[in-house]
Order: sequence, then C-alpha cells, then structure tokens
Amino acid sequence: MDELTAAHRTLPFGTLIRVDNRDSGRAVELRVTDRGPFAKGRILDVSRAGARALGMIGPGTARVRVTVVRPGGDLVAARGGCVVVQVAAHRDRATAESRAAELRAAGYPSMVEPAGDWYRVTVGPYDAPREAAAARDALDGFVRTCP
Repeated sequence: MDELTAAHRTLPFGTLIRVDNRDSGRAVELRVTDRGPFAKGRILDVSRAGARALGMIGPGTARVRVTVVRPGGDLVAARGGCVVVQVAAHRDRATAESRAAELRAAGYPSMVEPAGDWYRVTVGPYDAPREAAAARDALDGFVRTCP
C-alpha cells in the first residue's frame, strides 16, 4: 500500500498506467499489481501512496482518466508481439485520447503513449511488420517496434 500501485479488473499485471485526477489536475504513474475494484461504478483502486500523490486521501474517490503508458508483459504476449502502427501524434492529450477511442470503436486495439511533449496514438501490437501492414495501409500510419 505504500508503493505506487493500482488494482484493475482487466489490465495485465505489470502494466504501467498514468492516472490523472480530473478535478485536481494531479497525475501519477502506477503499476497494476492486483485485481479490483469490486465496488460498482469504480474503474480503479489505487494504493495509499497513489491516493496521496493524486490528492485523494481525504475524499477517498476522484474522477480520473487512466492511460496505458506501457503494456504489461502479458498484454504484449496476449495481443501478439511488439510491432505497432503509429497512426498519429498530438500535443493535446485529449485529442490523442479521442483518436484512440475512434480507432477502438472501429475495431483496432489502440493506445496512447506519452512521448515527451507529444502523445502518440498506436494500434497493435502485432507479431511482425508484415502483419501490421494491413493496419498501416488502412490507417495511413507507419510501422515501428514497441517502446
């Protein structure tokens, strides 16, 4: 409870996530190490250290945005490899998140990767560059290896 960790129902253990407190503007990176939450309407349980970093100790809950920073090893293995198609890069996080949501709605596994002052929107991962070619062609992106 004194480490920067979180519990999520489906993200693989080891996944690094960024949690933004939408009310306070505070953010922290946490590692998924447990399953939960099991309370209705909640998407994430954070450790005491995470709650402290997010300014949630008093209220106990907060409206948050969760972004996958680095998939856990199990997620990469489950989804097939470590080649992605980069579709876009935006300076505005909300724009990148919106584009990733559009891609997910269209059936592409998509995530946002922070990269300095930019947010990269990627689909995949795939086993090999040739397997990523159809997504690259359909989405006008380019193939690269996972970070």
